[in-house]
Amino acid sequence: MVRVPLSLALPILGAVLLSGCGRPDRPTQPASRPEPYRPPVRETAQCEADLRREGVAYRRLPDKELGPGCGLYGAVQLTDIGVPVTGVTAMRCGNARAFAGWVRNAVAPAAWQILGSQLVKVEGMGSYACRNIVGTTRMGDRRSGHALANAVDVGGFVLKDGRRITLLNDWYSSDPRIRQFWTTIRASACRRFGTVLSPDYNAAHRNHLHLEDDNARFCR
Repeated sequence: MVRVPLSLALPILGAVLLSGCGRPDRPTQPASRPEPYRPPVRETAQCEADLRREGVAYRRLPDKELGPGCGLYGAVQLTDIGVPVTGVTAMRCGNARAFAGWVRNAVAPAAWQILGSQLVKVEGMGSYACRNIVGTTRMGDRRSGHALANAVDVGGFVLKDGRRITLLNDWYSSDPRIRQFWTTIRASACRRFGTVLSPDYNAAHRNHLHLEDDNARFCR
């Protein structure tokens, strides 16, 4: 057996111990958010042409980055869809087109045919907001569709006879006509939007419909 002199053994032992600890790790930088999807110019131009053909008035908004994973790209501000809408600002054109069509061709007819009164106002609860998805831990820190103005929340409707129908107070209404109204307009929304979330989804949506143009085919 070969004996290593003590004077050599100590430095070797120290080197082994240090190698076991390894080099101190550099502080990790937070992962950058993926670049948000920007609709092609041609797609937005076709969408705007569709709005004009349907007689929907809008104002084009400039593309703008508004924070990590947030911004306006291919967005418009609806100014007249035939029914007054409150609480809604910028929307990506595709979402705006689906929203205008839904209000005009689904909500308004359902109000008249099922509830017997004309729709006179849509009460929105926001469209653009630079924030993450709320209401579920499964999504982690994933950005909401609102962060790209690709979603709109609707809280209720006002009818010409004075009734105000809201999701918070009337989603589980004892009146079968009101329940039929909600069922009808949600079903129509599910054919027009990729994601539709209602009070049936989770508590975070107890007071509004979330309508998002993302091709997800998720309706609840």
